Parts: sequence; C-alpha cells; structure tokens
Amino acid sequence: QRWLRELAAMSQQLQQVHPNVLAKILKQKTLYQNEEIVVIDKPYGLPVHGGPGIKNCIADVLPILAKMLENMKAEPLHLCHRLDKETTGVMVLARSKEAAEKIRLLFKTRQVEKVYWAIVLGDPDPVEGVVEIPIVEKEVQSHQSHYKMTLAPSYRLCPEDGKVVRARRNRHAERAVTRYRRLAAASACSLLELQPITGVKHQIRVHLAYGLGCPILGDHKYSHWSKLAPQKLPELTLRRLKLEQSKARHLPLHLHAHRLCLPLGQPLDFVCKLPLFFQKTLRKLELDIPKD
Repeated sequence: QRWLRELAAMSQQLQQVHPNVLAKILKQKTLYQNEEIVVIDKPYGLPVHGGPGIKNCIADVLPILAKMLENMKAEPLHLCHRLDKETTGVMVLARSKEAAEKIRLLFKTRQVEKVYWAIVLGDPDPVEGVVEIPIVEKEVQSHQSHYKMTLAPSYRLCPEDGKVVRARRNRHAERAVTRYRRLAAASACSLLELQPITGVKHQIRVHLAYGLGCPILGDHKYSHWSKLAPQKLPELTLRRLKLEQSKARHLPLHLHAHRLCLPLGQPLDFVCKLPLFFQKTLRKLELDIPKD
C-alpha cells in the first residue's frame, strides 16, 4: 500500500511545488558544471517544456536555477535536448546561447553517445540487435481520438507467397535506429540497455513496444494501439510487484537516461544512478542489476 501511494504521488509531486523550490531540487540534482554546461539528473514526472495543465517545467525555472548556481548574476540556462516527462536521468543544459547551439549540433549530427536502461515486459527475440524502422505520427481513431507515434516500415510481407517486398515510403516518416541488448531477465520481464542512434520523438518506446513486442513497464500509452488504458501485466509480474491489475495505472514508466558521452574538447562522460523506484522494481522482479 505504501509503495502504491508513493507511485501514485510521483507525477503530481513536482507540479505542486513553488518554482523556487523546483529550482532548488534541480540544483541538488546537479551532477557536473563548468563554464559551458550544467548537467542535471532529471527527476521523474517533470516535463521539459510547458503545455496545457502543466504548472511547472524545467524550461520555466532555468533563470532561477542559473542564479542559484552562479550567485545571482547569471544569464538563464539553455536547453540542449529533451527527455520525456516520465524519463529520468542525464540531461545537459548550456550556460550560453553559443554553447547550446554547439551542443544541439552534436546531438543533431549524432556525435553524442546516449545509453538508456529500461525494464520491459517479455523477452526480446533476439536478445540483442538493432531495430531500424522509420517512425511517423498518426491519429488513432477510437472512442477518444488521440495522436501516437508508430512504425512506418519500408518493407511488408507479400500475402501471396510470404516474401518480403519493399513498401511505398511514407514521406512524413523519420528514420529511426535503436540498438538494444538484454542485461537480465526474470518475472516475465527484462532489463535492457538501449542506444538510440537517431533522436525521433518517443523512439525507444515505439521501437520496443511495436518493433520488438516488449513495451516498457509502465508505458500505458504504447502498450495498446487503439485505446487509452492501463498496461496489462503478466500474472507473474503482478505477483512479484504485489500489485493488482486494477492498480497497474499507478506504475511509472521505467525508462532511464543512464549515461551520456559529450565530445566537448575532450569527451565528457556522465552516468546517472537509477532512481529509487526503478531500483525497488528491479529488486521486486528479481532482475539482477549489472555492476556498472
């Protein structure tokens, strides 16, 4: 019950604090800083940008955070890349417009090495490999119309003879490549290490759910296509988590930006420890954490 209450409160917590308090939390989560960059450990449930119904986001508190880090006389920090609201881990901020542009270019030209960890349902087959399937945004026609990213494969199976043939390319689709390998498996779940080579919106979530058939634990959005409903969990997973299916909606997304290598002069390597809720889930599922 206590764990459930913790999980249920996770997304709301940071939306209710004063912006100064949020900036203070981010200051405490600073991993590294020099004259060009500030690296933070992004908390769960905190959006990078504002939007409808969002009271607090990282972008809004950057001026306050800059002053806290630099004793009152600093220009606001700048965003260099984004992480989903529910994703935790390494995030780079720049101290100047020039530094931000330089780092954005490194991301755009794929010179930044990014490593994520995720707990997924099921076991990927094969246990390591590369998913290279373009991704496109589509409207889902259901009782409640909404948009999702989805796969737009360049190949399809021919119904007559089962042969693989080239499909017509969707001109809105973006090239998406994700490298993955399994680190551990137990309780009908796996712990995966992921390297997104490209940076398409929701890429890891879509490639895992629709490409490998292994949605991320707590990814209620990409565990179904046509409905907005909580993720359906295997019996064994529910048992190990001591959770009822009716409470599965409280499970947070288990996706963590574990490591980031930034080639700024000499390569800078940042590693972020797993958040507590993620560590607890690994223990409950008896997934062995690799010594890293």
